[in-house]
Amino acid sequence: MGGKTLTRVDLAEAVYRKVGLSRTESAELVETVIDAISDCVVTGETVKLSSFGSFVVRDKNERIGRNPKTGEEVPIKPRRVMVFKPSNKLRDAVNNGNSDQ
Repeated sequence: MGGKTLTRVDLAEAVYRKVGLSRTESAELVETVIDAISDCVVTGETVKLSSFGSFVVRDKNERIGRNPKTGEEVPIKPRRVMVFKPSNKLRDAVNNGNSDQ
């Protein structure tokens, strides 16, 4: 599983090649989209991207955890977590090894 990591630069380059914007405009577009998604998730909104998936913020209640080394019970504070739920189309593509979305 030593695949390449997709970066912002890679996304900007893909926009540059497919859309035809300049490299600077492509980078700004990628940053704008990422910022918009981040802003919505931070405020607790669900972000749904058709045929890709959803970013959902969930509240987790306080619970008791256990230190695996000592076995001591430790309270885990309530917190918010972000979860990504892939769309059925993306899930099927991943399971079938198909990159043609």
